Amino acid sequence: MVQRQLPKPAELLELMQFKKPELNPTRRRLEGALTIYDLQRIAKRRTPKAAYDYTDGAAEGELSLARARQAFEDIEFHPDVLRPAEHVDTSTEVLGGPSALPFGIAPTGFTRLMQTEGETAGAGAAGAAGIPFTLSTLGTTSIEDVKAANPAGRNWFQLYVMRDRDISYGLVRRAAEAGFDTLMFTVDTPIAGARLRDKRNGFSIPPQLTVGTILNAIPRPWWWVDFLTTPKLEFASLSTTGGTVGELLNAAMDPTISYEDLEIIRQIWPGKIVIKGVQNVADSKKLIDLGVDGIVLSNHGGRQLDRAPVPFHLLPQVVREVGKDATIMVDTGIMNGADIVASIALGAKFTLIGRAYLYGLMAGGRAGVDKTIDILRTELTRTMALLGVSSLEELEPRHVTQLQRMTPIAAPAARTAPRTRSTASKAGAKA
Repeated sequence: MVQRQLPKPAELLELMQFKKPELNPTRRRLEGALTIYDLQRIAKRRTPKAAYDYTDGAAEGELSLARARQAFEDIEFHPDVLRPAEHVDTSTEVLGGPSALPFGIAPTGFTRLMQTEGETAGAGAAGAAGIPFTLSTLGTTSIEDVKAANPAGRNWFQLYVMRDRDISYGLVRRAAEAGFDTLMFTVDTPIAGARLRDKRNGFSIPPQLTVGTILNAIPRPWWWVDFLTTPKLEFASLSTTGGTVGELLNAAMDPTISYEDLEIIRQIWPGKIVIKGVQNVADSKKLIDLGVDGIVLSNHGGRQLDRAPVPFHLLPQVVREVGKDATIMVDTGIMNGADIVASIALGAKFTLIGRAYLYGLMAGGRAGVDKTIDILRTELTRTMALLGVSSLEELEPRHVTQLQRMTPIAAPAARTAPRTRSTASKAGAKA
């Protein structure tokens, strides 16, 4: 029988310790975020629908994005037991320089529309974490201001080749002069994809006020206060900012870009050059043969061609073909540190996060981006320790199995010659 007694006051104090309340609203919001999906939910609450949907959405039916995220969920890890990994080293060398983690921040356009700190928050957080930050041609902070926000860190510049080539070439020279060490030439955007959420929301630059946007803004006054009381959006390349996102992209991009443009850019750019938006093995081999330093397997976060190949699915085959000759990176769909571990195990040298970074930015500005990096770092380190590996170099394909959900259907058999009336009648007679 259990013996009962009255609790002693001193013992009660030991057992019932009250948590000190967090008075800072941003820190209080972010404390409860344990995953990137938690940050996504906070971002949705705090951001007007049009700006949130621009970030969260993809092209047409958004199948490419859904499939990319599903591909990372459809894996099985194979841990090694009795192999202590007490101290996990997540550092790596990529494109001639160090990174404290095997991921960097991907280029994102119109970033200050999501949250007013924009690229300044992203570059500062990346510098503090010791990882690369990539500025988009369509970023809303200048090349020089990003350098000022991340003066000692690694800055990369993402390039769209535009109809006015002089604008593109001028940006390349400015990035080189500012000390950016890598150029990321994006090749999957000759025209804008059909981003239907933006069309339905009437999303434009600058935001257009309607009854719907006003009603949606009422519970989110902080966003509008920030937008109206901070400097006007500054684009790295566009001289005009009027119109929908699709209209702006189509006005700026040139569908005639070719390998000739790549050769010209290589002559201008003094640092490493990476091609972003590669989606098959043949193009991977051709680009590596041309001497580029790396490729990013990417379908633009599902924002261009819907039903495009899943980059994570392409990874093992591309690594087998060209992995010894160049740096292979992957993006699209990464929402967990375990996704990054799986990518490295299957041969990627590095990964890039886009939406995950923006969810953190919308959830809490610079502090939210720090939180994104911290969540992914924690998940990454924990997954490696549970697998029994102490460094990224120890990760191997044997640690991961990609489970099959979408298996290609074999080509149909060749059709037989059609039956004629005479052969049909003969067949009937024999019967």
